[in-house]
Amino acid sequence: MTSMEHFPYPEEKLKELGELILCRESQLSALLAIFGERPHLSFPSIFIYGQTGTGKTYVLQTVLSILQLPHAFVNCVECFTSRLLFEQILNQLYSHCPSPENEYCSYERCDTFNEFVRLYKKMIQCQELENETIYIVLDKAELLREMEANLLPAFLRLQELTQSNVTMIFLSEIVWETFRPNTGCLEPLTVYFSDYSKVELQKILSSNYPEEYSSDFYASYINILLGVFYAVCRDIKELRHLAALNFPKFCEPVIRGEAKEGDSHKLWRNIEPHLKRAMQTVYLREISSSQWEKIQQEDREASQLKGLSAHAHVELPFYSKFLLIAAYLASYNPARTDKRFFLKHHGKIKKTDFLKKHEKTSNHLLGPKPFPLDRLLAILYSIVDSRVAPTANIFSQISSLVTLQLLTLVGHDDQLDGPKYKCTVSLDFMRAVARTVNFDIVRYLYDFL
Repeated sequence: MTSMEHFPYPEEKLKELGELILCRESQLSALLAIFGERPHLSFPSIFIYGQTGTGKTYVLQTVLSILQLPHAFVNCVECFTSRLLFEQILNQLYSHCPSPENEYCSYERCDTFNEFVRLYKKMIQCQELENETIYIVLDKAELLREMEANLLPAFLRLQELTQSNVTMIFLSEIVWETFRPNTGCLEPLTVYFSDYSKVELQKILSSNYPEEYSSDFYASYINILLGVFYAVCRDIKELRHLAALNFPKFCEPVIRGEAKEGDSHKLWRNIEPHLKRAMQTVYLREISSSQWEKIQQEDREASQLKGLSAHAHVELPFYSKFLLIAAYLASYNPARTDKRFFLKHHGKIKKTDFLKKHEKTSNHLLGPKPFPLDRLLAILYSIVDSRVAPTANIFSQISSLVTLQLLTLVGHDDQLDGPKYKCTVSLDFMRAVARTVNFDIVRYLYDFL
């Protein structure tokens, strides 16, 4: 930690931070420089942004706890109203914990920002923190835009309004230019957390190796894991989960005595098909790790698994499955073929009647095509036996499929012709989903006529 010797903190604390926070040296140095000494006046507001899984929350929580700085750490997902947000901040600063003894009440009711400022000043006097910098951290801060318009500008000027040494820290996945309110506000100091590189992910994941195995053996496993998943997943939390989930399978040949820790070729052949099957559940939390292992055991015993096991889809809602089927058909079928596949009494239409001369390549090789929302709903109504009303429930399920990255929103929300989507799943994945609702999707695909 020679690069941080000049910081006004105990050397053992800086050393501990260096051991706990890997591959974020520049961001850590920037934060320590901004914080400065405890009694010194700090910057009024800091905006930390970056993609999910880049260490923003972890680094900040670690720094505040290791250095024992007075702070409140609040997630805006949990505090979806201004009152909940104010009371949660005050509860932490007053060291008040809602419990059965106090009937789960907050320290004090706080409905407005003026009341929050008054109670905050009172807290400083009670806790004798006049000479300390207090840090208030708001995680998932982009949700503040959905609250009162004056809330974000007021938080940015909290140091000025309270006339105290307080620093507001906002953690977000969007850039400040998108976050900035239209009413005008005090500009925060921005700190960017870039995505981890493959080398950095290798270093971080390899540091948590099991004691019963050597570090080199676990590092070789992480190298294989990243070789499979790095192209589709950069989220360190997801990769850590996948590493813990699949490591027992990697160790099987060593435990049975069929291979040694250095036999990388044998270990790779054993784990490769398992990792390819596990890749179908990246970012999906429909099943727990134990359930996934049970499914894998059943599939190994059956020895007839092709693609993703259909059992992994039982938790998807009924209409979400049909929405996904309709989206896949809309992505890979030309729009002019919808009449043939989905319209009753369409008469006899030969494939050559609507086959264009330049169509010599399979649509599945060309990739999914974007489609409008009204076409998706039209196909959905055709393939579902009972009439489905376009309710908010249906639209929320479409949003859920986009969140799960099974569908991709193409273009911007402000398009005049409405949103367009693309289906991002594979054919094997889609056939497994369709089998759970007894739908023969191949009969409705243009490439298989």
